[in-house]
Amino acid sequence: MTAAATPEAPRPVAPADPGPDLARTPWGRWWFGPVPRARIAWLRLLGYVFLPFDMLLLTGSSLAHARLPADLYQPVLLGRLLHLPAPTPAAMYALLAVTLAAGFAAATGRFLPRLTGYVCACGYLWWVTISMSYGKVDHDHLALVVALFVLPSVGRARIDDERGCEASAWAVRGIQVSVVAAYFLSMWAKVKIGGFPEWPNGATVQWALSRRGTAFGRSLIDYPVLLKASQWFMFTAEAISPALLFLRGRPLYLFVLFFAGFHAVTYALMSIHFLPHAIWLAAFLPLERLTGHVPVRLRRVLGGRAGATAPEAV
Repeated sequence: MTAAATPEAPRPVAPADPGPDLARTPWGRWWFGPVPRARIAWLRLLGYVFLPFDMLLLTGSSLAHARLPADLYQPVLLGRLLHLPAPTPAAMYALLAVTLAAGFAAATGRFLPRLTGYVCACGYLWWVTISMSYGKVDHDHLALVVALFVLPSVGRARIDDERGCEASAWAVRGIQVSVVAAYFLSMWAKVKIGGFPEWPNGATVQWALSRRGTAFGRSLIDYPVLLKASQWFMFTAEAISPALLFLRGRPLYLFVLFFAGFHAVTYALMSIHFLPHAIWLAAFLPLERLTGHVPVRLRRVLGGRAGATAPEAV
């Protein structure tokens, strides 16, 4: 008879539950390590405030396309799968109004944030699908589409809510993965279409500068060695972009700053801004720290509510 079975010996005690976070696999912790709900609130403000700018200016072609003959409509794969009809002016204006109204309601976080958020996401997906179904597809909208779909999944979120949340972590990770995917898949497309090392050794940037370069950009056309070096630099940056998903602290912030600078330089040289993509670099930053710098009165306007926790909503 073992000591554990004798009346004098205490029975073995099961170890205390280490909690879901400690029991999770590294992969699970990577996806669901709690993130403050305040970060979701800030990301929602960023996305929903940007939405009217995008729909009215950057993808406003959806309204213009609605006035074209229907036989010019060549839907992209998603449009074919969903059997989206050719746009009409009435349908596009109605879609614009519903999407922006739902986005405004979702931004406040006060009225059915999940429902209004998903209505906004579906409306914008329809809108941008129409915009991309006339011969030109912009890859810089991937992160915006993903963000609009994952942000509502958290439910209510206030800018002063510091509670860690697994749903918030999943939403933030989804946005981060989409940002990195746009960079990495851009590199892969260069290899697939232009070849390697043919693309970085080619003259793509020189051609782009001659076609749509700014005055400063065109002044660099006569420096092919410099432009070729910039192509290798761009190609390498896109290839190592997955590092954004694993860096922490200052190295991560420096890498985010690098990509922000990359977009700024691209705009200075060619007037190409990638704003629908670039704004989501903010998903890698601790935006919740901004709350402490917001006056209390403005904090309430932005969805804060001192000393109270908001219940979950549909």
